[in-house]
Amino acid sequence: MKAKKEKEYSVRFRRHANELKWLYCELYHNDLKAYDYFTEMLYRMWEERPEKLKMMDRAREECPDWYKGHELVGMLMYVKAFAGTLKGVKNKLDYVAESGVNYLHLMPLLESPEGRSDGGYAVSDFRKVQPELGTMEDLAELADACHERGIAVCLDFVMNHTSEDHEWARRARAGEKEYQHRYFFYDDWTIPNAYEQTVPQVFPTTAPGNFTWCEEARKVVMTTFYPYQWDLNYANPTVFNDMTENMLFLCNHGVDVIRLDAVPYIWKALGTTCRNLLQVHTLVRMMRIVCEIVCPGTLLLGEVVMEPSKVVPYFGTVEKPECHLLYNVTTMATIWHTVATRDVRLLVHQLRQVFSLPKEYTFLNYLRCHDDIGWGLDYGYLGQFCQLEIPHKRFLNDYLTGKWPDSPARGELYNDDPRLGDARLCGTTASLCGIEAARESGDALAMEEAIRLDIMLHAFIFTLSGVPVLYSGDEIAQENDKTYHDDPLKREDSRWLHRGDMDWNKALLRTQQDTPEGRVFTAIGELEARRAEHAAFDTEADTWILDTGNNHILGIGRYYRKEQILALFNFGAEDATAWLRDEKEYTDLIDGTVSDAGAVKVPAGGFRWLCHKF
Repeated sequence: MKAKKEKEYSVRFRRHANELKWLYCELYHNDLKAYDYFTEMLYRMWEERPEKLKMMDRAREECPDWYKGHELVGMLMYVKAFAGTLKGVKNKLDYVAESGVNYLHLMPLLESPEGRSDGGYAVSDFRKVQPELGTMEDLAELADACHERGIAVCLDFVMNHTSEDHEWARRARAGEKEYQHRYFFYDDWTIPNAYEQTVPQVFPTTAPGNFTWCEEARKVVMTTFYPYQWDLNYANPTVFNDMTENMLFLCNHGVDVIRLDAVPYIWKALGTTCRNLLQVHTLVRMMRIVCEIVCPGTLLLGEVVMEPSKVVPYFGTVEKPECHLLYNVTTMATIWHTVATRDVRLLVHQLRQVFSLPKEYTFLNYLRCHDDIGWGLDYGYLGQFCQLEIPHKRFLNDYLTGKWPDSPARGELYNDDPRLGDARLCGTTASLCGIEAARESGDALAMEEAIRLDIMLHAFIFTLSGVPVLYSGDEIAQENDKTYHDDPLKREDSRWLHRGDMDWNKALLRTQQDTPEGRVFTAIGELEARRAEHAAFDTEADTWILDTGNNHILGIGRYYRKEQILALFNFGAEDATAWLRDEKEYTDLIDGTVSDAGAVKVPAGGFRWLCHKF
């Protein structure tokens, strides 16, 4: 039996051996000693992988597209905010299942220093869970419980940097050259200043610059994000070897999806932007190969928060794939632009680019994530409508923070930079749609409009090919958490506005149809059910933009296996008609009415899902 299992590993390894060695040796200048250590580590981590996970690997190898189709629905959550601990999340899996979720993204939960963690993105130990959340054993038990229910588990892998409290950083501060070489240390500011000539700043107002003086080491260290996050030097093969082992350690505790955090930043070179360099793709391709050898049931999710031309290359090619999944980040920003402007033309322009991509490319689609909304829109396209970047960003932020006349949105700015006239935006979906404002005013009509918009936006992300992901709390229309202002560790970071604790009292209202919580929860459940039932929502479907004859109404067509769906979304303030000039008979998937699609009425802030079977 052991020989049979070892053959399983050797078959996988031989399949990739030539490419892996070529990539590794090219990147690390034929360092065969480092390569031998690397391959020995891969076999050791495969040996340590629990048999139940190897069984899952084999099943997923038989069905490599298991994550595609139209069945997966994700939910993103902070463990502490959702249920206190990992054991608490395990005890809430009935609720997760009731929400129709079978893909659970647990936000960063590895050990990190309080007050200097950037929400868990400054890891001090990749082998330990934050003590207040539980242990690695608790993580493995939660993963087991999820797998028994058919739920995949996603976890962030913060690979660009470590916390300044990580053992490597502590030893580097103490003067150990071996560990200083795992980071970017310089004796003076000459080289750092040269980097600053070409490297953009991530947080110019809250953490300006890309380097920090380390008094203990009497050296300058690269810190692209925050001063307490030290960039790792992936030109050192020891860093890649050890970080890959850390990743596999998480996989062996049941993590199905590894979210590669800030992946475009991981290779640095003087005279460049230190973003999206070719070596990054070499590293990601090797990580994909590693997973296919050691844990082929594992997916790589790339976090690339950039314009589409920078995002798509992280899929790799069909022959040499890199990430299995990528975020559809531009669509998220464009959705909220469309909510504010009520004009769908930019969204149409952006979706046409997405729809033209190969069907093998799978995106995660979402309305809100843990981070802010950055306005990385196509201003070249918007320029033809006289919408200039700086004033347009100011309008979007004014509208979505409720400063614009009659705006029902209640967001807050993040990382405001008055010097550049730029800022990003925070807020929950419900508050940005107007539910918070309507509740405060007691305006029943405003509440009706806000709920309708919230449901329509969720219907939109369920219409797109890929994996729709809910932010925990959105399923019950949870509003902004303004209590973060009272927490000294959070008050300077407005992103905590939408990272509030799960309101379990509101969750109890999910069965009451006379409440916003109940209406949104029920509607999302119905959207999930219709999506799972109909083949035209499959990722293999043909997709196209419908000409609705109305700049307030977005139209999307989908066709697969003799089923056609026309999806219409009215971002306007008035009921309107989409002129489709289609005489076929369609059934409305929500209310069951039957009609042709010649002229389709769509309520303000509402949607229609129309289905025709050939």
